[in-house]
Amino acid sequence: MNCTNGICDAANPKAIDKVNVWQEDFLIRFGAIDRSDRMTLDAVFEFFQEAAICHAENLGVGREDMAQTGQAWVLSRMSVVVDRRPKYTETVTVRSWPCSYEKLFAIRNYQIVDKDGKAVVSARSGWLIVDIEKRRPLRPQIVMDNMPKNEGLDALPPEANGAAGLAERDNLKEVACRKPCYTDLDYNKHVNNVRYIQWIEDTLELQLLEKADKMRLDINYMNEIVEGETIEILCAPIEDVSVTHAFAFEGRDKESKKTAFRAELRLW
Repeated sequence: MNCTNGICDAANPKAIDKVNVWQEDFLIRFGAIDRSDRMTLDAVFEFFQEAAICHAENLGVGREDMAQTGQAWVLSRMSVVVDRRPKYTETVTVRSWPCSYEKLFAIRNYQIVDKDGKAVVSARSGWLIVDIEKRRPLRPQIVMDNMPKNEGLDALPPEANGAAGLAERDNLKEVACRKPCYTDLDYNKHVNNVRYIQWIEDTLELQLLEKADKMRLDINYMNEIVEGETIEILCAPIEDVSVTHAFAFEGRDKESKKTAFRAELRLW
């Protein structure tokens, strides 16, 4: 069975023919917006997460498939650029596709496309393929060589430097402290990647996020956060004349000082 009009069935990804690019329609519902009536950044990450999971299942490299070979996907880096925030009740198409690999990172791209076919959100991510038992990254070729190459199909231009490593900053100050709760933890028993985005959003003034028309978030997921840990969230402004507001963030384990994540958020 093929996708209908290019749109794939998320209810059973393995029941359809393998596709190079996953496409799925989403309705912007009430839980995905803020007081501006527009989609939140964490909802963007939520949509992308669901599309990536479905496409991995469709390609035969989903959670259970990988576990059978002692492997797992781990999201390591992601850059999301929001050119327009979709509005409440708007229907959008979420697209996601793999795009070869770079060093240890398997690359996956994303877009949110409006009814006119215009990409309003674009993203690039870097994933690690990890040996579950040894908890060490493997060469991505062992999986990526059997997946669609999608050469030249880039969501972000090379000059955007998407899914790059973020530098450590020494001027950060603690602005919040979080201890993982039930709703933060996912199937893998660690804090879900979307929750990191919500933690970052929660440190800022409401009006900054509500008024922003465009956004860019770059995040490096560096160490997992599990139940019982207490995470210090640190922040400092970034000087960037090209945007209205810019901030750097870091999450650290309060006891060990181990860095859990680094992020940079730009709003304009």
